[in-house]
Amino acid sequence: MDTTTVVNLFMCAVIVGLAIVAYFSKKSMIAMYIGVTFALYGISHIMTLMGLAQSLSDLLIIVRTLGYLVMIFVMYKILKP
Repeated sequence: MDTTTVVNLFMCAVIVGLAIVAYFSKKSMIAMYIGVTFALYGISHIMTLMGLAQSLSDLLIIVRTLGYLVMIFVMYKILKP
């Protein structure tokens, strides 16, 4: 088992948990979007740990790209006047 991927998955889970708490306590959609982003990254880490990264590399690229696109959207929302 890859230690780096396990640590990354754990950190993703912590961020998703904090994003959920922030969303429900502050009603912050930005927090929820950040949570969705890290949930997508977490899915890619789970796929890697399950040994599916090689066989599902196209899906992995799509999942990670969606995560980046959500984060770009978050940054746009923060910067929008």
